Amino acid sequence: MSNNDIHPFRIAILQDDLDDLRQRLARARFPGELPDAGWSRGMPLDTVQELATYWGTTYDWRRQEARMNEFPQFITEIEGQPIHFLHVRSPEPDALPLILTHGYPSSFVEYLNVLAPLTDPRAHGGDPADAFHVVVPSLPGFGFSTPLRAAGWESNRTAKAWVELMRRLGYERYGAEGGDIGSGVSGTLSGLDPERVVGVHILSDQRGAASMAGDPLPVDLDALSEEERARLTDLKKPSAEGKAYLQIQGTRPQTLAYALTDSPVGQLAWIAEKFREWTDKESDFPDGVDRDLLLANVSIYWFTRSGASAANFIYEAAHTFAWGAPGPAPQGWAVFGGADPVIRKLYDPEQKIAHWSAFERGGHFPALEVPDLLIADTRAFFRPLR
Repeated sequence: MSNNDIHPFRIAILQDDLDDLRQRLARARFPGELPDAGWSRGMPLDTVQELATYWGTTYDWRRQEARMNEFPQFITEIEGQPIHFLHVRSPEPDALPLILTHGYPSSFVEYLNVLAPLTDPRAHGGDPADAFHVVVPSLPGFGFSTPLRAAGWESNRTAKAWVELMRRLGYERYGAEGGDIGSGVSGTLSGLDPERVVGVHILSDQRGAASMAGDPLPVDLDALSEEERARLTDLKKPSAEGKAYLQIQGTRPQTLAYALTDSPVGQLAWIAEKFREWTDKESDFPDGVDRDLLLANVSIYWFTRSGASAANFIYEAAHTFAWGAPGPAPQGWAVFGGADPVIRKLYDPEQKIAHWSAFERGGHFPALEVPDLLIADTRAFFRPLR
């Protein structure tokens, strides 16, 4: 593969690997559990056993694999690193290119439900003038952007790779959107490629935005009233105990890697816990997202052994000062799972963000949880920027 080659890619997990997964799940060794612990100490035993049983006996990987392969996929190499991506072009000739970036512990699967409405709004009751050509890369070390061949892949370096990817695809102007890690990558794109990035749409959930306020994201906490500080403290509480995964992956990713690579139940619990904690609490887990798509996401981590290399991305983020600088492109924020005004006061005190939306429903994975809300807000933000 030369430096600029782009090759078609198709997911084709070997039957031996699928059989091995089912065998491991069938003979899984589960821990005990203290009485009445519930979710207070992590994922309950019965929840993990139910998901593992479904994964190993009822879940149809081949069906999900076929669905993923309905979308054009490609692989290229940037700075020696394989980069896998979906590239779904719109039938509308004037569609705006849009690069969507997922976060952790997610994958391109997060966006499967929004690809058709974004690329072909005419066929989904929308205005064809809102169409996008959509590019969805897998972060370096995630899914099929493996193996991870070198250290140093963090958000800023990834954004530089996305600039190169969009250049190779021939796009002279484009929008960027993402949540979690994807929000940092998308925000950095505007600073790296100011002549081509027309707008940046940041996705967040209210609780996650609250938990990041002050550390690691700089905000002016002194600007809050006593009542607002109390509200922020309440918003931070649910996430306070859930940050241990960041400390582990940010310091000892290789030690964790053995468990995630050798035990499918370990990989399942590690990811599924976050889907439970970070999705809309109006829904009982795992019904906040499509169970089969959740397991498709977990399966990709398992089959590609990327639980280990994805953990290294978190390590790099914890050990870098190369955050990049925001660019001139207009920015939009879509906050899901609550509309407390204290969030905007923290992140947009002068209300300079061009487009701010807050939704009571949804959570950390809006494309999976509330795709209609996300699609509508994406269209609304980029409409005047075309």
